[in-house]
Amino acid sequence: MADNKDRESNRLSARMGRYAKVGTNMGGIAAKVAGARLFGMELDNAKNAAELAAALGGLKGPLMKVAQLLSTIPDALPPEYTTELAKLQASAPPMGWAFVKRRMRAELGADWQGRFAEFGKEPAAAASLGQVHRATGHDGRVLACKLQYPDMASAVEADLKQLQMLFSLHRRMSPAIDTREIAKEISARVREELDYAREAAHIAVYQGILGDFDRIRVPEVIPELSTKRLLTMGWLTGKPLLDYKEHSQDERNLLARTMFHAWWHPFSHFGVIHGDPHLGNYTVFEQEGAPAGINLLDYGCIRIFPEAFVEGVVELYRGLLEENDDRVVAAYERWGFKDLKKEVIEVLNIWARFIYGPLLSDRVRSIADGVSAAEYGRKEAFRVHSALKQLGPLTVPQEFVFMDRAAIGLGGVFLHLRAELNFFELFNEQIDGFEAATVRKRQNDVLASAGLAGASHAA
Repeated sequence: MADNKDRESNRLSARMGRYAKVGTNMGGIAAKVAGARLFGMELDNAKNAAELAAALGGLKGPLMKVAQLLSTIPDALPPEYTTELAKLQASAPPMGWAFVKRRMRAELGADWQGRFAEFGKEPAAAASLGQVHRATGHDGRVLACKLQYPDMASAVEADLKQLQMLFSLHRRMSPAIDTREIAKEISARVREELDYAREAAHIAVYQGILGDFDRIRVPEVIPELSTKRLLTMGWLTGKPLLDYKEHSQDERNLLARTMFHAWWHPFSHFGVIHGDPHLGNYTVFEQEGAPAGINLLDYGCIRIFPEAFVEGVVELYRGLLEENDDRVVAAYERWGFKDLKKEVIEVLNIWARFIYGPLLSDRVRSIADGVSAAEYGRKEAFRVHSALKQLGPLTVPQEFVFMDRAAIGLGGVFLHLRAELNFFELFNEQIDGFEAATVRKRQNDVLASAGLAGASHAA
């Protein structure tokens, strides 16, 4: 055991050395920004962004996760930085078999291999904080074992310090948006992703919410083979979503409708969202050779909202639909936007009309015409950024971050599928008879049954 401890501490010191190097590089960029402001010089954002990407590029794991999150939040960082960060890969180098054996022994004990009929030596998939191995149980069931990389807790804390540096750097550039709440939200969610016991509870929440909907499959957790750093689930067989891009319009629409339900139903009925809707988190299962539904694969980034926030989303939609300005402003205030001037409300409405646009017209349409999935939301984000720059920094409420990001991610999926749907009809089905008190009761019940009682107010 002592030997293992030494190795871990050596690993950690090497990792911290790398972070120190990144901190130095970022410190250099920060000094350059401060100097430019002092002497009234123009900053070369593109050059600084490239330097920053070079400083971060050697690191894998949590910081890459953070970078990818940031690249999808409008105006969290200047666009040049966003472009560079989006190129970074969010996967760590895979652990070799010797490492895997050591990690599995630490989680399940010395006889861990005897608890499986088979255990794949090579990872079947990589995640930002761990890797997935395919295994077989003694009952013949195929399993997915998600094993966390070593020292991730230390790495996450080191990375979040770098994130604070990145945000403080941005605040010196007279930004349109005050990023403090965004930083707080990202830090909370990334820390949560370390806790696989919590992720297992999130899966139980989704079983409770979507278990009766046969077009959506949620994995089953195997508790006796799971720990805080090892999550063992039933293997869900499926193909990547993008494999269906050239299928018939009907089949693409079926997948998009299913995605809409998988995202909006948990939110509108239980105040829960999947905060990381990128293509790798879904696969398609088939029946009789045709796509039949969606597998939901990753539950690390789940956001639980107070019912008042959900009510704000519904109220803003109804305010925009009725062109009722008072209702729109009340919705923003319910979300936690403060001291809203008329000009700021007009700018927020640009963004709101973009996000809600497809839900406001009762007709079959695409989510956005003539826009690529990669560009979805960028133009509107730039308009909002430019307008807010004139009006002073706006503090975005913490809860808003993942809601906004997920809506953009979901829109990107619909664009990839070239879906043509009546989004108005689909959304109104989800909010029909909406009552905040009912959402609160449903949420409390499903969280309690998953062992997460009270999480809505802690999240």
